[in-house]
Amino acid sequence: MFGINAAGWVLIFGVLIDFLVRVTAIIVVPRNRRPATAVAWLMAIFFLPYVGVLTFLLIGSYKLPKKRRDKQQAINQFILETTEGIDLVTKNHAWPPWLESVVELNRNLGAMPLVGGNNASLIGDYALSIEAMAADVAKARRYVHVEFYIMSYDTASEVFFEALGAAVKRGVTVRVLLDHIASIRSPHHRRTVKKLTELGVQWSFMLPVQPLRGKYQRPDLRNHRKLLIIDGKIGYMGSQNMIDRSYNKRGNVRRGLQWQDLMTRLDGPIVAGLNAIFITDWYSETNELLMRETDPITPDVIEEAPDSLDCQVVPSGPGFEGENNLRLFLALLYYAQTRIIVTSPYFVPDEAMLYAITTATQRGVEVELFVSEIGDQGLVYHAQRSYYEALLRAGVRIYMYQAPYILHAKHFTIDDDVAVIGSSNMDMRSFSLNMEVSLMVRGRSFVSEMREIEDGYRKVSRELTLEDWLTQPLRSTILDNLARLTSALQ
Repeated sequence: MFGINAAGWVLIFGVLIDFLVRVTAIIVVPRNRRPATAVAWLMAIFFLPYVGVLTFLLIGSYKLPKKRRDKQQAINQFILETTEGIDLVTKNHAWPPWLESVVELNRNLGAMPLVGGNNASLIGDYALSIEAMAADVAKARRYVHVEFYIMSYDTASEVFFEALGAAVKRGVTVRVLLDHIASIRSPHHRRTVKKLTELGVQWSFMLPVQPLRGKYQRPDLRNHRKLLIIDGKIGYMGSQNMIDRSYNKRGNVRRGLQWQDLMTRLDGPIVAGLNAIFITDWYSETNELLMRETDPITPDVIEEAPDSLDCQVVPSGPGFEGENNLRLFLALLYYAQTRIIVTSPYFVPDEAMLYAITTATQRGVEVELFVSEIGDQGLVYHAQRSYYEALLRAGVRIYMYQAPYILHAKHFTIDDDVAVIGSSNMDMRSFSLNMEVSLMVRGRSFVSEMREIEDGYRKVSRELTLEDWLTQPLRSTILDNLARLTSALQ
């Protein structure tokens, strides 16, 4: 027909399919996405059509499955209903005039209320942090709730596992959540889940990718939270996973890499907020709602003291409509008046955050950024480096925490009034794909303690200057910029 042989028809059919794929991509991909993200996906599809389309179908949607989204909406309502008390705060010191609007922002996004009467201390020693958590588990009488992105039974964490087992023997209910993909990618995975079962704890994977069991979502959506709650009275949260600080990986051991983290120990009514996060995550994975372990925040639990802290727990992730952590961070960056100090192991800002930070320096605010001198994740490390020149030219002072340590702590301070600590990096993955939890703290004593931590970082860090940076070889610049393009694929 028309003198076209079979090979010709195959070619025509292939060209037609290719054209339809490209047109469909232009219609579908940009919808409800950042322009930079949409462009990155379109480039991948146009240059590598088959690979790009398959990858997009696999990880192109950052939304949870509808069943989980419906459950998350119920969870968000549960959080709002069980954490009433937004005005239960101390008034011993005047608030910054802008703080109330930030508190309201967080609350409207689905966060806990701001509550007063809390105590907090920071633990920057990796081993001592695990020992402190184990010691508090040893005092548990009712329940222990454990939630870690990575949890591994090894020589470093053995004391914590043994404390969990001893608690079970005392009749304490112990529940453990650990991220599925992160866990199975870690050494000693089988030994870890076997140990949890032997100890008699109740445990479950978070965000499991098990299609044969009817459990599937975008495989790189992760629950990145790190939480420990004991009897609703003591809580821990921060950046540290429950694993040896080398992460037990051969490459890390060979390079001598050691993770440097920061955890905070809390007591006071804010622990009920942390527990609400665990309860909602437990419900998401097990369909069991732990009503008896819900500790309401009421005026009688607020004990005002001269040095007590006002705290607000801010959960974030694909189950929420807005990017809660990003909105909180941006608001604080724009409200800062004198000084901002940011610590983030993976600093890959979107355009809004880059503008907020560089605008701060142009307003006369001192801005410091602590990052690692070396990286453990190649693409992220090079994507991060691609922002250094713009930051340095804007006046941001960059301190590089020296090898062989990976500065994995995630926190920042605003003036002398407010600090934020948690599991969230300042990168697009943490803003859109990971389930995270952040803690906003108002209190000069806590900010001062964090300033001491930051001073310690500065002593062992090398300041990167613009002159130093401009000596980078061309091949590094090219690699950094290519990595930057891939960071938008979400």
